[in-house]
Amino acid sequence: MNKADIVNAVAGVVCGKKEAEAAVNTVLDCIKKSLKKGEAVTLVGFGTFKVAKRKARTGRNPKTGATIKIAAKKVPVFKAGAGLKAAVK
Repeated sequence: MNKADIVNAVAGVVCGKKEAEAAVNTVLDCIKKSLKKGEAVTLVGFGTFKVAKRKARTGRNPKTGATIKIAAKKVPVFKAGAGLKAAVK
């Protein structure tokens, strides 16, 4: 399932396709903005989106075998909630 499939599913239940696309885009934008601020987004029964910090580390170039430095960075993380885990079983 991709974004277009989600838009079509929402449009089939509540409104037209344009309004559904705007709603889906708004939800995704809100999640992105909250994560950019460093805030967690919790959807009860579904899961939690957070920002995790990865430390700087050393790695290896698989082609040459040379050691390289990998910079520290922030990455988005999703942890599934109990409701989602139960639905997947």
